[in-house]
Amino acid sequence: MSTVPAAILGPTGYTGLELIEILSRHPSMRAAYLATARDKQPRIDAEFPRLAGRIDPAVAQCRPIDHDAIAAACRVAFLCLPHEAAMVHAPALLSRGVKVVDLSAAYRLKDAATYAAAYGHPHTDAPGLAGAVYGLTEHARDAVRAARLVANPGCYPTAAGIALIPLVRAGLIRPEGIIVNAASGASGAGREPKSHLTLVEAGENFSAYGIGVHRHQPEIDQALRTFAGGAERAVLFVPHLLPIERGILETIYADPSRTGLDSAAVTDALRRAYERERFVVVRDEAPALRDVRQTNRVHVNARVVGGKVVVVAAIDNLVKGASGQAVQNANLMMGLEEAAGLA
Repeated sequence: MSTVPAAILGPTGYTGLELIEILSRHPSMRAAYLATARDKQPRIDAEFPRLAGRIDPAVAQCRPIDHDAIAAACRVAFLCLPHEAAMVHAPALLSRGVKVVDLSAAYRLKDAATYAAAYGHPHTDAPGLAGAVYGLTEHARDAVRAARLVANPGCYPTAAGIALIPLVRAGLIRPEGIIVNAASGASGAGREPKSHLTLVEAGENFSAYGIGVHRHQPEIDQALRTFAGGAERAVLFVPHLLPIERGILETIYADPSRTGLDSAAVTDALRRAYERERFVVVRDEAPALRDVRQTNRVHVNARVVGGKVVVVAAIDNLVKGASGQAVQNANLMMGLEEAAGLA
């Protein structure tokens, strides 16, 4: 099988860098076109010196976002762009026969009004929104295989969905009143400078933000409804900023749906759901962030404590929470081995 050429639109952010890293070791897919909207296109190995000598010099020079040139050179495109820009470039690429994995939130929320309320601007690509597949891979594999446009899930919703869907689906926990207490490293906020992410502000600190109004709140609710028949408003989502580079740890609290539910039952439900899944590890003990760092894996543990079901999930926000899951989805879309290039 020939190597699949891929474009990365927006390669100068953290998710773009992570994609380049993954594709540099991918046996069947390669970065062939790096496209940026910057007025002056940089060399990616100058932007990120760690890539020096690891990327084809002909590809290292970023180029403008030219849909015709991308279509001539590539079969799939990863969009690491602002949401509004993704809604412009995704339909243009799709119309030229290029499959798209969008890492922004442009196509995640299926209801346009919900999207507008969460992101503060209207959705401008109704056909794309209707046709996009929400790519929580372990629960959407067949749909992803057939998709032309995949909405790559957010980092927090990926961990929450993997942890909760089997328990809601099995009827072990009540589908409302769930609390997702989550913490993420600073890379989750992107590469653009922000005052609250400086070392002085974020270092030696720990803070909650977006309590109950974070953009990932409706996405988690939607995932539970879509894949497990969850409640309309299932979750109270409370994110926190960790003073570290990368990683997400979520501690989730839910009410059992029946008396007498024990830890063995919830653990067994997770094990049965994920026994054939390479990238989900069901643990007998709570995971730590170092267990998943720079991997495409979700580590999850569940138990019943004091009348509550407590689930702990850990992921790397830049890999399984973004670029790794994007490659996992692209592999399926392009007929490649799902785990190719991923650890």
